[in-house]
Amino acid sequence: MKSSTLELKVPSVGESVSTVEIGQWISKEGDPVRKDEPVVVLETDKAAVEIVAPADGRLIKVLAARGQRVAVGETVGLVEQAAFKPAAPGGASAAPPTHAGAAPPAAAPVIMPAAARLMAERQVPIEKVTGTGPGGRVLKEDVQRVLAEKPTAEPPIPAASAPDVIAAPEPGHAPPVTDEAGALEEVVPMSLLRRKIAERLVQAQRSAALLTTFNEVDMSATLTLRKEMQEKFQERHQVKLGLMSFFVKATIEALKQVPALNAEIREANIVYHRRYDLGIAIGSGRGLVVPVLRHADHLSFGEIEKAIADFAARARDNKLKPDDLTGGTFTISNGGVYGSMLSTPLLNPPQSGVLGMHAIQDRPVAIAGQVVVRPIMYVALTYDHRIVDGREAVTFLRRVKELIETPARLLLEV
Repeated sequence: MKSSTLELKVPSVGESVSTVEIGQWISKEGDPVRKDEPVVVLETDKAAVEIVAPADGRLIKVLAARGQRVAVGETVGLVEQAAFKPAAPGGASAAPPTHAGAAPPAAAPVIMPAAARLMAERQVPIEKVTGTGPGGRVLKEDVQRVLAEKPTAEPPIPAASAPDVIAAPEPGHAPPVTDEAGALEEVVPMSLLRRKIAERLVQAQRSAALLTTFNEVDMSATLTLRKEMQEKFQERHQVKLGLMSFFVKATIEALKQVPALNAEIREANIVYHRRYDLGIAIGSGRGLVVPVLRHADHLSFGEIEKAIADFAARARDNKLKPDDLTGGTFTISNGGVYGSMLSTPLLNPPQSGVLGMHAIQDRPVAIAGQVVVRPIMYVALTYDHRIVDGREAVTFLRRVKELIETPARLLLEV
């Protein structure tokens, strides 16, 4: 097949986005690339987007370095298209005949997208990885196996010359710089997404009158119902029944009772939303992202769980689009998945409220004059005190608590 040069162009990533920032080049100049597999990650102020290879070939030129701003439609790299020989049956690579004594050319291994990202982040050379997937494909597990191997021990540093503190560099970044005093530090540019997160957090602190109210929820009834229905739920919806769908349903009912928490300040006006588009905070590995569950009040438990699972998968694979992250009217954040016992979540401007969920722990509580042990979750509501009164905040949390402690109400809408 005759080779030809193809351009890697910045795709349209949203109506309001005209420029992006080059994030991480997964492939380097000279690396083989496979059709539809990611080559470079682009950063917007809301999400990360990948450019995939338009065809099998080799990345012959990088035209935009990491951190550089580029416009939608601009060419950031060149791929020389070339045919790759398919793997022969049994995993052996098909190769043309060679002259006697000459070694056959090595076939380029097929590297799966998740494996390519991990190799780039942890700077793992392909020579150290043995693919165990079909046809010798390199899987993420193959890279993790290499990373798990213990490195050769280095000779100890003499005590007289050892620095007081040795900081390990973060994987995927340049080695730390040592100053004359011997202290170690690493300078890493903030990604556009991280800069936007920082900007919005500071904006929330400066522009709103933040206050946080807490309550505790006995999770016994919801956990029991979830356990009883899990098998049938999975058979019907092909997704696990999580706790988030219960809290989404409870939050919507509480917002209907306290509409100020589903509102925003716009100049000198209060805008009450008649839609329930809930942001669901998800850790993406590149920072916290908040994809929006549109018209959540019209979704079933199964539809909610499927949507959240889809958000999580696309966040891991950098497939979320900027439009997925805009237009939310209220946010739910579950720090409990990381083990958080209690926190004060920050608003996602211009919203007026955010509900924080936390880890479930067995705690002694007094019920009917007796001390019993129950699975308890602390919940926190941070709100904009300019439009939400303390009484309304307490009412909201009590309504959430009532519905989670008696989940039948969610089904009967009482």
